[in-house]
Amino acid sequence: MSTNRFGVRTLAVLAVAGFAVLGTPAIASAHVSAQPSEFTQGGRATFAFRVPNERDNAGTTKIEVTLPQDTPLTSVRTKPLAGWKAEVVKGALDKPVTVGGKEITEAFKSITWTAEPGVKIGVNEYQEFFVAIGTLPEGKDKLELPTKQTYENGEVVDWGQSEGADGKEPEHPAPVLKLAPKAAGDDGHGHGTTPAANTGTDTHEAAAAGSDSTARYLGGAGLAVGALGLGFGVGAILRSRRNA
Repeated sequence: MSTNRFGVRTLAVLAVAGFAVLGTPAIASAHVSAQPSEFTQGGRATFAFRVPNERDNAGTTKIEVTLPQDTPLTSVRTKPLAGWKAEVVKGALDKPVTVGGKEITEAFKSITWTAEPGVKIGVNEYQEFFVAIGTLPEGKDKLELPTKQTYENGEVVDWGQSEGADGKEPEHPAPVLKLAPKAAGDDGHGHGTTPAANTGTDTHEAAAAGSDSTARYLGGAGLAVGALGLGFGVGAILRSRRNA
């Protein structure tokens, strides 16, 4: 009798654990990041700045991205987002830079998204801001895009720190694009390089949504395992009562 009770309690604990652990959705990255983040040197990139809201008492109302000036971008396009106004600033460089054999005297300097009245990234929410940029620099393995996140209470979080020499992630890392060398015969238009105005952007949105779908599948599997364990527990209880 005591053995049956012990078995019932064990199964019940396992069932609860299945719900608590496997049934919990995957938690998104807690800092501003680029999704997807891997592209080809010398090509173009279409991706999203994924911005999670980290405060439980204020929403995010503004995002400011600083673009590189040592390896300037000659093309920057933003995808319209309901409730948000995008502003792309272009200006003269401190000194000319040669890109693709051409001398560049001006380039894009920043992108700012500002929420319209009544719009914000709320508590436990995130938003994605899609862009298409180019030409990506050659000879560099990454492109950092420092970003400032402004909350409705005036707080500003600067996501602009570089990865340390030890490889550890800093407290406020800057969004980074990883740049792979161009392969032989590669025209630089792979790895999600379709401009935002094309349907290629939808492909990246689907890719980003795919990771969320995976989390849902894992959560569903966890619920199924938990339910199975609970079913075994209930069955054991009924059998123990019949034996009694």
